[in-house]
Amino acid sequence: MKEATVGEAAVKTGWSPRMLRYLERTGLVVPRRTGSGYRLYGLLELNQLRSLRELRRRFGVELRELAFARRLRYEPELRASVDNWLAGSEPTALGASLDWEQRKHERLLAA
Repeated sequence: MKEATVGEAAVKTGWSPRMLRYLERTGLVVPRRTGSGYRLYGLLELNQLRSLRELRRRFGVELRELAFARRLRYEPELRASVDNWLAGSEPTALGASLDWEQRKHERLLAA
């Protein structure tokens, strides 16, 4: 199969050329570049674009959410920080009782 230019890829996948450039900037779909800088979309990238549309439809996720998920995958420090934050925000029996005590003290101070 011949690789597609950005305009051809837009027609084949239903994404606009502008959106294809955005997807490249976010790292979600990265086409090959010619020596002169033209984007070329091969079968892999065209399939990624088609499956991206289905993923968004099926699960209702936004492109910015997918871009963030990609960052989590490739930035270990960010992933670790988010994991730690999530672990600290999970409700536990101790956490629930501490939260209840905190709210009680806030009500007493407000009175």
